[in-house]
Amino acid sequence: MTASSNTLRARAEAYFRFAELNTTWKTEILAGLTTFLTMAYIIFVNPSILQQAGMPAAGVTAATCLAAAIGSLSMGLIARYPIALAPGMGLNAYFTFVVVKGMGLPWQTALGAVFLSGLAFLLLTLLGVRQMIVNALPRELYAATAAGVGLFIALLGLKSAGIVVANPATLVGLGDLHAPVAALSIFGLLVTAALLASGFRAAILYGALATWALAALTGQAPFHPQSYSFQQITGTAFQLDIKSAMSLGFVEIVFVFLFVDFFDNLGTLMAVGKKAGLFAGDEPVPRLSRILYCDAVATMTGALAGTSTVVSYIESSAGVAAGGRSGVTAAVTGLLFAAALFVAPLAGAIPVAATAPALIIVGSLMMSSVKEIEWDNPEISIPAFLTMTGIPLTFSIANGLALGFSAFTLIKVLRGKFREIHWMVYALTLLFIARFAYLGGH
Repeated sequence: MTASSNTLRARAEAYFRFAELNTTWKTEILAGLTTFLTMAYIIFVNPSILQQAGMPAAGVTAATCLAAAIGSLSMGLIARYPIALAPGMGLNAYFTFVVVKGMGLPWQTALGAVFLSGLAFLLLTLLGVRQMIVNALPRELYAATAAGVGLFIALLGLKSAGIVVANPATLVGLGDLHAPVAALSIFGLLVTAALLASGFRAAILYGALATWALAALTGQAPFHPQSYSFQQITGTAFQLDIKSAMSLGFVEIVFVFLFVDFFDNLGTLMAVGKKAGLFAGDEPVPRLSRILYCDAVATMTGALAGTSTVVSYIESSAGVAAGGRSGVTAAVTGLLFAAALFVAPLAGAIPVAATAPALIIVGSLMMSSVKEIEWDNPEISIPAFLTMTGIPLTFSIANGLALGFSAFTLIKVLRGKFREIHWMVYALTLLFIARFAYLGGH
């Protein structure tokens, strides 16, 4: 290795704070690959939802890869956090079934609303409003959010594996453990847990690969490649209709995109950052403005390319659990999404049985944050409990955070400690209560 390459490598390691974060290139690259494997499903799930809004599936596939690549690369290279981004689940369903099908709007107009929500994000960040909200958030809820997100992604993993299923009598129940996906997921769960207990930092990645191999050997990883090329992005790129979005009373639509995206991203940031040990206590979140700028630009880029709102992915926790601490993790994930632009069908070969155990394992690891909650202090423990349980039980990070946030403020006020609350917290609490009243009437 030449002196110049050594110097370049040293500068890169200093920029990404490798020594401070106690990480290495090998660890970061494996973590990025782990995150990508747990997120790759979005390449196919997102188009399957948005095509029901009348959008061309091939174009959305390319737009999904492009938005995830740009969002993840910017988060990794600029904000230097191990958090990957991609079009968000839930918001893509809202886009399709509420905005387009429910309200009868063209998908081009809906994309215009997504772009406007990203622009609103950018303006709020420039004005410092979003930073103020993050810094005003009660730090007592950080640990609860991390634990709640852990329960949430574990539930996602159990549901995907078919281990937990819907039950009309009891809400949820035990699935058929003899089913191939469930059996393979249990195998992956045990292998990953054993590797993790043995001290393998890349245990989640190795467990996923082992499960994938077994699924292929048993015929449970079918691969049906379809015709696809990156050029098909022209079917959705720059098709958004901003003028129509602004003239159709877009405020409610944009607000929903804005609200859910912001608080989902906030919950993900707190959960992943807390798990990675990137911030703690009452200290301000480092490089917060960069995080928020990357988020806003990613959403605007996604709308221009032809996909719904881009959000931070909680599956990034899988990469953190694999040892990822720096922005290199997210950058590697972004590069893999960029590669998927040209070979997207290959990502479809990854079976759900290989990714479900990763989510379950990561969920269990994130529960360690509950020890930081003052369970003997109801002023803190009750809002924390509502946050932690509200996230998985309402199937929404934003809803769980809203429940805990509102409870925190109201308990403080009822105890006469209203002077301890930041004015921004009061404003947000009123917003949360208004949102709950609105949702309750629909």
